[in-house]
Amino acid sequence: MAGSMSGSVGFAGLGNLGLPLATTLVRAGWDLAVLDTVPERAEPLVELGAKAVPDAGALAERDVLVLAVPDDAAVEQVLDAYLTVDRPGRAVVVHSTVLPQTAKRLAEVAAAQGVDLVDAPVSGGAERAASGTLTVMAGGEPSVLERLRPLLDAIGDPVLHVGPVGAGAAAKLANQLTMFANLAGVYEAIDFAAAHGVATEALLTALETSLGDSWIARNLDFWGRTAAAYDRSGTPVHDRPWSKDLAEVVQAARAADVPVPLAGWLAQTLAARVEERAASGP
Repeated sequence: MAGSMSGSVGFAGLGNLGLPLATTLVRAGWDLAVLDTVPERAEPLVELGAKAVPDAGALAERDVLVLAVPDDAAVEQVLDAYLTVDRPGRAVVVHSTVLPQTAKRLAEVAAAQGVDLVDAPVSGGAERAASGTLTVMAGGEPSVLERLRPLLDAIGDPVLHVGPVGAGAAAKLANQLTMFANLAGVYEAIDFAAAHGVATEALLTALETSLGDSWIARNLDFWGRTAAAYDRSGTPVHDRPWSKDLAEVVQAARAADVPVPLAGWLAQTLAARVEERAASGP
């Protein structure tokens, strides 16, 4: 196995982000067993040397379980199957974007069976997943994170320890709120400028050397490419980040009694805007 860590890895979720993540791990030399609800998605990984398994229970013998499944319910379902085997000393890495309270609750469930869990959501998109340069926001015990560091370093640069279990999920949702607020602002700025005769490309060029510059403005086509990838994989709009993640920000904020009026507005309006722009181009 790659790095100083020994053992085998089970990887569940081969979607828009999970497939390049798993591919990066296989190419880095990790011993991977992979699972997806669409079995055909495992084929390119099998060609690279991974083993495809038929169900979540088949991952239970693996020393580490890595989750890149779509949502909280899927994370819990696969984890439950993993914990059917009573073997302490294993670990779970949750790359899925979940609620902080979900990460905390599932970490307690896993700990009761001697299994460590870190929530380690990522940011950067499929292209950075393929190059092993995602930003990893990890929540968990420092000793557990250090043990998993070789695995996380294979897919992330940087790998950041942001706090206890649940902190990774909170940091990721905070990132999503910041990102989508910026995106909504850029969309609105484009509409405003266009009404006064400013072409979109001219505006974006002006922003590049102005205080309004941002990664979002410089990579506006990212959203169209990402939406197209979700279209190809059959991912419904309500499971896409500009819908699901914003809804989770609102839910997590309500649980913590934190007012997030901007997140609430974005959760109601942005998904339709992203899909409309993706269909027509930036």
